[in-house]
Amino acid sequence: MSPAGCSHVNGYKVDNWKQNLRVIYQCFVWSGTAETRRRKAKSCICHICGAHLNRLHSCLYCVFFGCFSKKHIHDHAKNKRHNLAVDLLYGGIYCFVCQDYIYDKEMEQIAKEEQRKAWKLQVGQLMPPLIVSTYTWSSGIGEKYTTWEPTKRELELLRHNPKRRKITTNCTIGLRGLINLGNTCFMNCIVQALTHTPLLRDFFLSDRHKCEMQSNSCLVCEMSQLFQEFYSGHRSPHIPFRLLHLVWTHAKHLAGYEQQDAHEFLIAALDVLHRHCKGDTTHDNGKKANNPNHCNCIIDQIFTGGLQSDVTCQVCTGVSTTIDPFWDISLDLPGSSTPFWPLSPGGDGSAVNGESHLSGSTTLTDCLRRFTRPEHLGSSAKIKCGGCHSYQESTKQLTMKKLPIVACFHLKRFEHSAKLRRKITTYVSFPLELDMTPFMASSKESRMNGQYQQTVDVLNNDNKYALFAVVNHQGTLESGHYTSFIRQHKDQWFKCDDAIITKATIKDVLDSEGYLLFYHKQFLEYE
Repeated sequence: MSPAGCSHVNGYKVDNWKQNLRVIYQCFVWSGTAETRRRKAKSCICHICGAHLNRLHSCLYCVFFGCFSKKHIHDHAKNKRHNLAVDLLYGGIYCFVCQDYIYDKEMEQIAKEEQRKAWKLQVGQLMPPLIVSTYTWSSGIGEKYTTWEPTKRELELLRHNPKRRKITTNCTIGLRGLINLGNTCFMNCIVQALTHTPLLRDFFLSDRHKCEMQSNSCLVCEMSQLFQEFYSGHRSPHIPFRLLHLVWTHAKHLAGYEQQDAHEFLIAALDVLHRHCKGDTTHDNGKKANNPNHCNCIIDQIFTGGLQSDVTCQVCTGVSTTIDPFWDISLDLPGSSTPFWPLSPGGDGSAVNGESHLSGSTTLTDCLRRFTRPEHLGSSAKIKCGGCHSYQESTKQLTMKKLPIVACFHLKRFEHSAKLRRKITTYVSFPLELDMTPFMASSKESRMNGQYQQTVDVLNNDNKYALFAVVNHQGTLESGHYTSFIRQHKDQWFKCDDAIITKATIKDVLDSEGYLLFYHKQFLEYE
């Protein structure tokens, strides 16, 4: 191609070429909506060999898809003299006369505009406005950073400082131990999970917190400093004394050197962070919060989901529905004093999530099935029915109305009652990838007596999650120790035991007992 650009583009620019090009980008390249993604998956196959892959290109002159690798699109261009095609994966325009990808200012502008629209549509379905802004700019997807041109001074500095730091799969930046300040392992393991939460990390490392509190009293400011410490590259263990002091100050029930519950600390920490984040909600430009807690702070945008409760009258079948916000889901376990109904091995829910009932073990899916099964409230818990205008027996069923970006599951291993205080050590199998579709309110009609009949939409990843952190408790109710597993890169896990960080295998993670399980939505997956 000549320095002046491709001269063959002019032959394409006739009649409604701009609108035609926009339609191709909207429907077959960027595909911002679920409908267009389905259309692309069904339609975009090579018209010669029927393949989906092999670098598919679409002719810009007619409806034809062809493989670039197998030269099927080349043959079409030669036979029809249709010289331009668009790469359906990356959106680049290829000229078969120039035999190169070309640049045209008008075409590039259309491509960028449609890519930006598609990205906003796609992410807007999953994230609230603030996170769309944060994630778009931090990830470079859909938008690009301004090109950096070094000054003469910067060039001189680079010349005299040739050493570079690169983020590789073996990089340990972000891994740092925490000193135990006296039975503070419960705090350390939660800090490890939070500092490896992708969007929370992006928020704090991009310095988006605007503090409106008095100096040295804001937990969000301390968390921001903690993220800086973790990702500074320092390898020596960090001493979180300021964090501990602020927790004691704002959550007085956790003050003191007694062993505390990691789950209780997580909820208290999220609550304080939520209250101290109030100054950060101004980024939403007045838009209504897109979560059941009706708050635009970063905590609610990431961790808040909506739990739907349907109470059905046994007489008139009238349904009363309420939706409550949640930061975590607490799940009963077999072996507790709460009855855990008999499970059928290999049930549909477990099959969706690739779990098994080897040796009769319980799975996370089993616990979720129990959590979302209809429950008869009985004659001792009658409610006043709005349809019958009298107190009637009813059934209650919980389902997920809205899923959070990060889902935390609390396995209720500590049982406290008037007669009994003990730890439940039942092994629960949990998957690396979790599909929450069977437990959604939208799937309720296909749920009957705890058994699921569903069709899995392979194109819908909105309800699919990936495991990124596990908190474990070793020991008894009276004396124990908390550790955590965190995922640094894809399939690279590390065990965090206060100040000691060691490499772990996926088997180590999945074989662990599990107390708190942290999953994030799969669209945040990284290599």
